[in-house]
Amino acid sequence: MGLSIRPVPILTDNYAWFLRDEDSGATALVDPAEEAPLVTAVEEAGGRLDQIFLTHHHADHVAATDALRKRFGAIVTGAAADAYRLPMLDQAVAEGDDIALGGAIGTVMETPGHTRGHIAFHFPLVPALFCGDTLFSLGCGRLFEGSAEEMFHSLRRIAALPDATLICCGHEYTLSNARFAQEVEPENAALHARVAEIDILRAEARPTVPVRLGLEKQTNPFLRAPDVATFARLRREKDAFR
Repeated sequence: MGLSIRPVPILTDNYAWFLRDEDSGATALVDPAEEAPLVTAVEEAGGRLDQIFLTHHHADHVAATDALRKRFGAIVTGAAADAYRLPMLDQAVAEGDDIALGGAIGTVMETPGHTRGHIAFHFPLVPALFCGDTLFSLGCGRLFEGSAEEMFHSLRRIAALPDATLICCGHEYTLSNARFAQEVEPENAALHARVAEIDILRAEARPTVPVRLGLEKQTNPFLRAPDVATFARLRREKDAFR
């Protein structure tokens, strides 16, 4: 039956992701930062939380980890390189390590740029990528710790995944990202169609993610940047964009 995935809105514009392996019933949360709505989500799904996966150390991705672990007994997985500033890890992982949620097997990808120790979780049979703040729909994360070169190569690695991959990112930034993307590529027909879809989704208070990687490759200016210099220029322009 596979892995079911749904975004849980938390904080102001974050998403945690609730995963269930339908064959075993095992469940997980990715990047839990607000206790109350996530407790509700888990309890509405049967009250079972087996695992917590953390993409990076920022508080708006990890703040509820310890409370949820204590309440449900979940095992916490995060980057070994960032273990010193993450909640206590039960499983410290690095590039290429496998993770399992029941029968669903994922692989860890190191994706530095937003932070040095940022990781993503790739489940190839879904296919889905839980990418935290590395890649957003129509955007990418700010370079708080890493370099433009690091982020560019992280995005290149993501772009090499199958086009059907569901991009499950950490924020609902798509509408604001769309304004900048349209400035960069005003003649992009696929982008215009995506923006029309986004407008409808947000008017109905529905999430704009997950989104297929193939569509992002047609519409996201950061994924479409041909080289590091172009990417770095776009990132600087986006940082200043109002």
